[in-house]
Amino acid sequence: MAAYPMPRERTLILASLLVLALAGWALLLWQAAMGAEHQMGLTMGLSAPLFLATWVVMMVAMMFPAAAPMILVFARISAGRRQRGQAFVPTWVFVGAYLLVWTLFGALAYGLATGAQALAEHSAWAPWLLEHAPRLGGAVLVLAGLYQLSPLKRACLARCRSPLDFLLGSWRDGYAGAFRLGLEHGAYCLGCCWLLFVILFPLGVMNVAAMALLTLLIFAEKSLPLGERVSQLAALVLIGYGVLVVLVPAALPTALPHEPAM
Repeated sequence: MAAYPMPRERTLILASLLVLALAGWALLLWQAAMGAEHQMGLTMGLSAPLFLATWVVMMVAMMFPAAAPMILVFARISAGRRQRGQAFVPTWVFVGAYLLVWTLFGALAYGLATGAQALAEHSAWAPWLLEHAPRLGGAVLVLAGLYQLSPLKRACLARCRSPLDFLLGSWRDGYAGAFRLGLEHGAYCLGCCWLLFVILFPLGVMNVAAMALLTLLIFAEKSLPLGERVSQLAALVLIGYGVLVVLVPAALPTALPHEPAM
């Protein structure tokens, strides 16, 4: 079997992912320093295009470290096919489809958050929703912890933790095939992590500390040998913290400024 000429290409791709992730974190830190985390509402008062732009930056910063092994394996397989004179597709096609999945999820999250804000502000339930918003956030944290233990989470995580098996088992030739493969990987990644991003709404969409912890968690789940155990431990932490927030709403960071005086 011919050796794949990957060292330089691998270094270039890895460096590009690192630069994009660092640039994403720099933009997030700048936006947090500008006070975006103090804006009111689940969407921080952002318009849909600006929210989606922020969301994509967040995905690049938080997901590229964990997605790097899958992207590098895709690039290696593509390089091998090019060496053998077979159809070659640039890695950006696969990555672009992957990001598209998360962008569509961001659009859905924005729509649901906007609807929830409108319900909280204008419905007959508004006073109750505003009073119990932190407890509802705690319930979301508990739900996220329970999902960590679900069969769907385990199935999606297993596919994300086995890049070579996933790519070889799902490979399709050509640009359309690579795009479909990126969508499929994005769907498994979404199935693995979607609730971990939903909890950013009660914790604060621009809560940099929460984003950093989630980035480390997602990377550990997908890349470390004990990733499945890390996922289970995270489940216990989320459930415990969620129960605490339900019992003591002030334990939620975003609840502190809004707690009524006793």
